[in-house]
Amino acid sequence: MAGAIGLRAGTGRAIARPALGESPAARWLLIGLSLVFLSLFLALPLVTVLVEALRKGLGAYLASFNDPAALSAIKLTLLVAGIAVPLNLVFGLAAAWAIAKFEFRGKPLLITLIDLPFAVSPVISGLIYVVLYGAHGWLGPWLAAHDMQIIFAAPGIVLATVFVTFPFVAREVIPLMQEQGTEEEQAALTLGAGGWQTFLRVTLPNVKWAVLYGVILCNARAMGEFGAVSVVSGHIRGKTNTLPLHVEILYNEYNFVAAFAMASLLALLALVTLALKSLVEWRSRGAMQAAHAATPDDMTPDAEGLP
Repeated sequence: MAGAIGLRAGTGRAIARPALGESPAARWLLIGLSLVFLSLFLALPLVTVLVEALRKGLGAYLASFNDPAALSAIKLTLLVAGIAVPLNLVFGLAAAWAIAKFEFRGKPLLITLIDLPFAVSPVISGLIYVVLYGAHGWLGPWLAAHDMQIIFAAPGIVLATVFVTFPFVAREVIPLMQEQGTEEEQAALTLGAGGWQTFLRVTLPNVKWAVLYGVILCNARAMGEFGAVSVVSGHIRGKTNTLPLHVEILYNEYNFVAAFAMASLLALLALVTLALKSLVEWRSRGAMQAAHAATPDDMTPDAEGLP
């Protein structure tokens, strides 16, 4: 295997060499397998959704969105995401700031709890809320006595969505904060800045792209969550069905055009999420390159000053 960088004999100049020495046939085989995989598991399903949604024409497609149950599902999906994402943004920033900038007892436990939704099935998380807040659950009688309903209502859907989505912001921000260290914050405190000033003017600007990236992923999961929401919603048509649940009901009723029309809306949201994700990654790389170019490299020796 050839090295990636070599020295031109007699000049000391670096010359680029291919990192790997695969034959053209091997490269084309790998590219072909990747394209086939992407076509079968990503592109083809998206095309199928659009084709089925427009099978009876554009009029039938648009009429699917005039159904009161469909409008209710769209509104509930947006409402749940609008509540869950800001809550997870606040929690993610607080958890990342605490873990990356401070030392305290229970820190490994907090990190483990943040990863818990990745290890627990969404259906299990929904059942946990039913056991806690259901009519026959631990807190069910007290909630009923105070005329409060969590399960089979919007609050239960919000709680389940918050649970399955709360790691996304924290997991994007924690590694970046840990890598940056605490030197800039300590300098700001030394100059007389308060805690909130340090966070808003030093810490937050340094992690803004990671925060935005985490928010995008959190919003995508919140709008597309099915398992946990299915358990706590009760599938009450026009009241507690989010878009994914409404798609399932329409499909089970053999209303394929309406089902795929709703699915196409979710697919559109997914494509918008991917576009925003790519934009954030591009802007983040540009910001990092600009910051690196603006920072003088004092550690690089001057070739003319060397003996």
